[in-house]
Amino acid sequence: MKDVQLITRQLGKHILEHIETATSINILTSFIMKSGVRYLHKALKEAAERGVEIKICTGDYLFITQPEALDLLLSIDDTIEIRLWKSNGTSFHPKAYLFEGDEKECLFVGSSNLSKSALMNGVEWNIAVSNEKEVFKEAMNQFTNTFYASQTVPLNRETLKLYQQRYEQFHRKTPNLAQTWTKAEELDLMLPSENEYVPNSEIIHDSKASYNGVIKPRFAQLEALEELNKTLEEDYHKALVVMATGLGKTYLAGFFAQNFDRILFIAHREEILQQAKKSFQIIMPDRTFSIFNGNVKENNGDAIFASIYTLSMKKHLETFDSKEFDLIIIDEFHHAAANSYQRVLDYFDPRFLLGITATPDRNDNKDVYAICDGNVAFRMDFLEAISRKWLSPFKYFGVYDENDYSQITWLGNRYDEEELLQIQLRDDHAERILQVWIDKKQTRTIGFCSSIRQADFLSNYFNRKGYKTVSLHTKQIGVGRKAAIDQLEKGELDVIFTVDLFNEGVDIPAVDTLLFVRPTESLTVFTQQIGRGLRLHEGKQHCVIIDLIGNYRNADIKMSLFDTKPSKKKGKIEPVVPELCEINLDIQAINLLEEMMKKKQPRKEYLASAYFSLKQELGRRPSYLELHLKGAVESVQYRQEFSSYFGFLERIDELTPFEKDVFNRYKPWIEETEKTGMAKSYKMVVLLAMLQKGKSDWYKPVTPTEVAPYFYQYLTETEYRKRIDFSDKASKKLWEYDEKGVSKLIATMPMTKWSGSSKGLLSFDNGILKLEFDIDSEDEEALFDMTKEVCEYRLHYHFERKAKNI
Repeated sequence: MKDVQLITRQLGKHILEHIETATSINILTSFIMKSGVRYLHKALKEAAERGVEIKICTGDYLFITQPEALDLLLSIDDTIEIRLWKSNGTSFHPKAYLFEGDEKECLFVGSSNLSKSALMNGVEWNIAVSNEKEVFKEAMNQFTNTFYASQTVPLNRETLKLYQQRYEQFHRKTPNLAQTWTKAEELDLMLPSENEYVPNSEIIHDSKASYNGVIKPRFAQLEALEELNKTLEEDYHKALVVMATGLGKTYLAGFFAQNFDRILFIAHREEILQQAKKSFQIIMPDRTFSIFNGNVKENNGDAIFASIYTLSMKKHLETFDSKEFDLIIIDEFHHAAANSYQRVLDYFDPRFLLGITATPDRNDNKDVYAICDGNVAFRMDFLEAISRKWLSPFKYFGVYDENDYSQITWLGNRYDEEELLQIQLRDDHAERILQVWIDKKQTRTIGFCSSIRQADFLSNYFNRKGYKTVSLHTKQIGVGRKAAIDQLEKGELDVIFTVDLFNEGVDIPAVDTLLFVRPTESLTVFTQQIGRGLRLHEGKQHCVIIDLIGNYRNADIKMSLFDTKPSKKKGKIEPVVPELCEINLDIQAINLLEEMMKKKQPRKEYLASAYFSLKQELGRRPSYLELHLKGAVESVQYRQEFSSYFGFLERIDELTPFEKDVFNRYKPWIEETEKTGMAKSYKMVVLLAMLQKGKSDWYKPVTPTEVAPYFYQYLTETEYRKRIDFSDKASKKLWEYDEKGVSKLIATMPMTKWSGSSKGLLSFDNGILKLEFDIDSEDEEALFDMTKEVCEYRLHYHFERKAKNI
């Protein structure tokens, strides 16, 4: 094939040829029709069975993509990764097909969406570009950025159901469009296109606080490094460090990395990679350093700084040996529960894994403690750091926002942008923001907005009133990020209005005012943005935080972020902040927050809503452990409210009729397994040992001697478990396996104690532990599955809780 070729018909034949020899396939198309999926179905299935890495991204713009097409796409192979771009009414119109092979790459880009007519007989123009490595590399980089953009969601059975509902609702309102597509399914509407997602690749280098010419650990880094070195001495292999933004997590990682020869540093943003490389070079000038991302594939340095999106691709991942790295560092570790990170973590086997983050908790449906085996080596939040004078104090002004957010559609993780803009893009609202800002501001402000259009609107409004501001975002071409930051630091700009550019990876210590003019949709993001203003800086006495508070979701919850001593008065907003800090709330804002707390969604409905959100994310019913690890609320609330997880599932009709019958027949046992007290893990370890015998034998009587080998192995094979539950006087002497000693421990503690507290469900007589109820043979498998699910959850929760308290 020529290097550049115009294809005006039968693009599909070219695509089928490339699918046959590709090692990776990446498809980005505005719309997908079932005819197009049928056309490629066999070829994609065969490619997936060969182990080819396949990613497909499409959009919901005008709801032209057919649900039946997505359903057919999902059925091809479970290994195909599919994501749906949520256009929110904004044009989404790319069409690109990218193929990598052993010897060449090829990119097709043009007018053809994924329908049979577009691929075969329609009037289409497409360009094929091959043997142009730089062009292909840039295309792959842009595809990856789009594929993993925050506007996309994974396609699974649950998100497909939601799309189907919205598709049907949309076409009921616009039946003519539906008829057009019913009559002429193969035609692609050529709708006005815009350049909707243009990642700004300009790298911003952080203005690091001076180390006075001597690069040594300081402040929190000293304590954190001491704790990390202890984990090495105690033969741990994983650890998590939780440090507030501004305390020097990257430098800490660099100091710790001096203990290792070959290092892999992973992040999800270019800014973080470049800054980390620069920091490591300062600390270890005698080492070599490499970048591994969409544009550069250097892999020979002592330390490699890799983009997760590039590294997680099978082709790139397998260029490294699984044991190649002594140390793997994952920055912004709260992202590590994502599939791309899990793929990398499952592949590598380093001597040590270090996660660093400022926001590890479950505010955004993720829990990362388990990835580091519950070993939190060091923790310091921004409130404690302020108390130690390592971060700037703040003066928080909660300003009442008169807008009514209760009628705006909630899309699961954000408000509908068009509906939100109707109340945001008003001159009277902008004037209110301007006056509040003038009254409370200091010298340099970052304004956090909820959309590009709001940022542009406010910037224009402020400029018309005589202030110097810019709107900075991914589509901005008039001013670069570095130039804008330089102007802000020099006092040449009053405000930078942005959306999410400064959440992670970029710090501007001179910023002394933060302006929040967006609903708080994510507490994790809100915490990250607060951190943008807390860096110490010469002449900066404190950071002013101006926050518009309306009746939006999480408005009342976010107050807890500033509170060192939560009030015992239910329904009262009385935060206690560190010395030198202030909380100032409008009376109307206080009244609103307290009213929201009183009227909060009933707990049972709230728990059900969180459950169904996770089910959509996973595409299936989550296990109890998954609900704990990825759910939006603390899992213990399900037991508190419903006595057991399966009691909750029964209540919301998520059990099959047979599962309901089994649950109700053995309800006392399920609830006992959920509720039995556990100062140590021993009861659940005994139960897990019983479950190892299989579905038809797990409930049969056992002796301490039978359980002893598994019990001992479980509690000693993983370091953090040994440290937590096998370190008292009674168990320390058993670190060298002693069958009689372990058996005696089991008999004395879990078996005797559990039988005594189980209300007759268990007995332990004559050295035999026995379940004192009958199990019908047809119920064996379902009860086994329920029991195991609860057991595995309780063990994980126990060790995680203990690890946090070390």
